This record gives sequence, structure tokens and C-alpha cells, in this order.
Amino acid sequence: MRALRLNVLVRSRHFYKLTSLGGGVRSLTEKVSSKQVKSSAPETAADHLIYTQEHFALKESLRKLIDQEINPYVDQWEAEGKFPAHKIFKILGNAGFLGVNKPVEYGGLGLDFSFSVAVAEELGNIRCGGIPMAIGVQTDMTTPALARFGSDELKREFLLPSISGDKVACLGVSEVGAGSDVSSIKTKAVRKGDEYVINGGKMWTTSGTQADWMCLLANTSDGHFLQKSTICDSFPRVHIARKIDKLGMWSSDTAEVFFDDVHVPCKNVIGQEGMGFTYQMLQFQEERLWAVANILTTMDNVIQETIQYTRQRKIFKQPVLHHQAVHFRLAELQTEVELLRSLLYRATALYIKGNDVTKLASMAKLKGGRLAREVGDSCLQYWGGMGYTSDVLVSRFYRDSRLMSIGAGADEVMLGIICKYMDTLPGKSCNER
Repeated sequence: MRALRLNVLVRSRHFYKLTSLGGGVRSLTEKVSSKQVKSSAPETAADHLIYTQEHFALKESLRKLIDQEINPYVDQWEAEGKFPAHKIFKILGNAGFLGVNKPVEYGGLGLDFSFSVAVAEELGNIRCGGIPMAIGVQTDMTTPALARFGSDELKREFLLPSISGDKVACLGVSEVGAGSDVSSIKTKAVRKGDEYVINGGKMWTTSGTQADWMCLLANTSDGHFLQKSTICDSFPRVHIARKIDKLGMWSSDTAEVFFDDVHVPCKNVIGQEGMGFTYQMLQFQEERLWAVANILTTMDNVIQETIQYTRQRKIFKQPVLHHQAVHFRLAELQTEVELLRSLLYRATALYIKGNDVTKLASMAKLKGGRLAREVGDSCLQYWGGMGYTSDVLVSRFYRDSRLMSIGAGADEVMLGIICKYMDTLPGKSCNER
């Protein structure tokens, strides 16, 4: 059934078909290094642990779209501090990439999560971190709870147009005093008749200046034990306080927003009232695995471009790459990337069989953030002065990838989760919950 669905899509409008490659002036990056280099022969379905030929067909189609519709314009969007989310999401939606594991009746492909991992990996070929992150927010942060627990009416109003690319979604969870600690959110939604009146604010809202709706986590009860509900809110009613300047992820707009007596129908609550925190915790497994998959490909590209550049660049009359300290270090980094990839595939294989992979996903997220910092720092060093410019992928990766150890749960939170599952955290082990 899955093969039939993908075969139909390949022959239809849902899979992107390459027509012509975008042109334009070559950047300094391209002049120096940007020709893609494969580290080994391409994998096939027969070789892969979790991917079938269908996965590879999906990845190939997405790669063509990236090469034509996104990468030629990344430098421009980085300089402007925003990419045209509605335009790009519509292209992705038409090609079927915004609802890979979402229900067919709402425009999705109805495939399992391994296909989302394959898409996330391929999005790592976008030559910046901000655009893949915004896509991941749309596909694997704002819509999972809605797809699983939302009413048919809510799905048709918010999920369907988000999958088709007609609406841009954003996530309202983090606040000034509540980032990784989701339980500490202060935004309140007070019920009055058949409406909620929402007051509070959200911080670090990806796509916040362009969004059409928000998947919002808010307190819907008073007292010591605050119940948290997830609510779909049409975003134009929200006050955008400012666009936030960031260290990296320049092409992804990030906003601080406020709710001042915003009225939302009670029917906009996703699933059961008070279950919002639980829904958020459930989808963290997918969020973290998606993030790891996405950064793996970029790390591969950074390492390969560093190898290519250090073959060309000479120091003391020989290529930089010929120094043992350099080629040994690059070998170590590539080994670490492969180990992380194996962990990702193992966790994904277990997850699609219905297992709880919170511990493995947390381990992968922790390792992904730390390894990204190692890859970025080590490879930038070998580029010398060129690495300190904004003209090469490695410098952009150095800035963008720092978020990996912060977003979707900081490294320290990952360590706490892992300790719980190891039963080494006093008073908070899994056996005591």
C-alpha cells in the first residue's frame, strides 16, 4: 500500500520534477569550495538500515527542489534576515513535503516517521540552518499534536492548509522565563463562555513575523497544579513586539509576541483540555530525532568541503590536508558523524515500531549538539582566514549549529532525561514516576 501511494505521487504533481536550474552570480563560496563531494559511493536501498527505494526517491525529488528553488537564493535571504516562507512552503506543499507522515485525508502522504527522517536529512543540503529549521517547525513541531488529537474541524482549518503550504504555522511554547522548562510557562487562557481570553507572551517564535496561525501552549486552570492546553490561534490577532536579531539562523525570522485579551473559540483546543503538556512531551521524540537527522547532512557537507579546500590550500609548501593533525582530526569527526547516524537510525527503527525512544532521542540530540560544535570549530580552523568570513558554508554552520545544544531542550535537560532513564537521578528515576 505504501509503495502504491508513492508510485502514484511520483506520477502526479505531488513529487517535484526538475525543469531548469536557477542561475545567478557565483558567490565566493562557490569559487573556493562549494562543489559537492561525495565521501563514498551512494547508498542503495539494499544497503540501508531503514530506507527503502521509496525513501531514496523522496530524497532525490527533494534535492532537485532544493537545488532549483532554495539554494540559489540563500545568500540573499541570509542578508535580508528573512526568507519568503509563504512562497517556499507553497512549493514544498505542492510537492508533498510538508505532510510526509500526516493523514492522507488532510493532504498528507500517510507514511511512517522514517520518511520524515529522510526528508530532514535531505533538507540538510540547504546551505543555511534557518530555512530547514523553519520547515521543521511547520512539519514536526506545530502540527503533530493537531494531526493526532485535533478535531476534524480544526484539522481542516489549520492542518490541511499547513500541509498544502497555504498557511505558515508557528509554535508558541517558549517564554522569557520558560525555555527548556516547559512546565514553567505563564501565559494564561481563561475561559469565558464559549471562548478563551488569552494573556501573556511567547519568545523565540520561529516564523513569527510571517505566521498565519500559532499552536499555543497556555495554562487553562488556576491553583498550584496548572493544567496546560494546546490551542490553535489565528496569528493576526497577536501583537508582534519585535523581530529578534540572532547569532545565527539569519534567514529564519524570529519574533517576540504578546497576547493582550486575545479571544479564541473553545473549539480551538487540541484534544482534551489540560493535556497540552503531555502532547508537547510526546512530540519531543520526533522533534529531537528530526533535528539530528537534519544536522547530520550539513556536518557531512562541511567536512567534505573542508577536505576539498584543504587539498587546495597550501601552508609550508604542502596542502593543509597533508598535515597529520588535519587529516586525522577530519577522520575522527567523520567517525563521530557516522556513529551518530547509526544511533539515529536505530532510534527511528524502534520508534516506528511503537517503542518509547525518549532516552535514545535525548542521547542523539545531546551528541548532535556537541558534535556540531566540534565539527564547526575544527573545520573552521582549517579554513584559516577564509573561515572567518561570511562567504563559506563552514562559518554559517559555526553560527547556526550553536542552537542545536539549546533549542528543543538544552544539553543539560537531555542529560537529566538520560539520567532518569538510567535511574541515576535521585528521586526522579523512571521507576519512581
